[in-house]
Amino acid sequence: MRLAHQTSPSHSHRPSFTEQLRGMPPSPRGTRQLSLSEAQIRELVINPPTAGSADPKFAGRDWQHIGVGELVHSEDLRWVEVDTGVEDATNLLTESGAPVLLVRASKNENSAIATFDYRDLTQYLLFATGQLQPDDEHLVVFEKLAKKAQQGHKIPLRDAKSLGNKEPFITLPHTADLTAAVETFGGGVHRIVILKEGTNHAIGILSQLRLVKFLWENGSAFPIIDQLYPREVKDLGIGSQGLISVNGDKPLKEALTLMNNEGVTSLAVVDNNYNVVGNISNVDVKLLTKSSSAPLLENTCIHFISVILSTRGMIDGKDSYPVFHINPQSTLAHTVAKLVATTAH
Repeated sequence: MRLAHQTSPSHSHRPSFTEQLRGMPPSPRGTRQLSLSEAQIRELVINPPTAGSADPKFAGRDWQHIGVGELVHSEDLRWVEVDTGVEDATNLLTESGAPVLLVRASKNENSAIATFDYRDLTQYLLFATGQLQPDDEHLVVFEKLAKKAQQGHKIPLRDAKSLGNKEPFITLPHTADLTAAVETFGGGVHRIVILKEGTNHAIGILSQLRLVKFLWENGSAFPIIDQLYPREVKDLGIGSQGLISVNGDKPLKEALTLMNNEGVTSLAVVDNNYNVVGNISNVDVKLLTKSSSAPLLENTCIHFISVILSTRGMIDGKDSYPVFHINPQSTLAHTVAKLVATTAH
């Protein structure tokens, strides 16, 4: 973590988290064949994947009264201790593929006291690179962390999470119904930790996207939901008029700062005519934790999108395309299918 870095003469220098971020790997896009034709891409945009068959166990039930515990699985949980260093926690987050880690006091605990996700990582990187400055309330903590970093000490999660704004840590018992979850999400919360009723034992995490996916895949079991899917989003009054976006020519650091300040998990990238050309999400910040990646912060958002797509291509073995926009005439089915297929939220 490089915070007004000064070298201490009594300590041999050890590269910090952000000092390792230098250079940028070349893009492999120019050497691969496109895996989809333009016609196939247009077909994907016009006709996203369908929902499929509903789970029979939900047939005839009122979706509002389904317990949140039925949507989560304890095996999906990934844990980290509160004294774990940010770098180790980041490695676990990226390598596990989990969207969030539950933070606990010690290894023998099964109760969570906080979470660590890509939004936390984004905020940490912004502080570490000087894009965010602490307010008066957190200035003393910030200075202590800077001193630790200068001396080569690890920054534990308990200290890193004390900086900046944090998403509320919300829990619900596993017997709570989906109505309670929807009301909670409506307040701007992105995920809820599900506890075994009457205990602090975490048994799962319910996110906005998981709930949307559940209602999409099982829509045919819920007629009141299913009848909404053929309708156009403009008729349903869905969508914000106050679009939060960033111009593709702006540096990436401005996009990440905007996401942090607005409390959103993804950001539309537009051209000078406000056409959507791509999307940057908090999850994409994992590409900034590798060595030789610091220049990406100063480069444009458009360039970062090309890096995102190239990286997905290397992982998936095929090129990826940003298909994140809809129009007012899009049906709710089209919209939800695209959200589920792209996990863009």
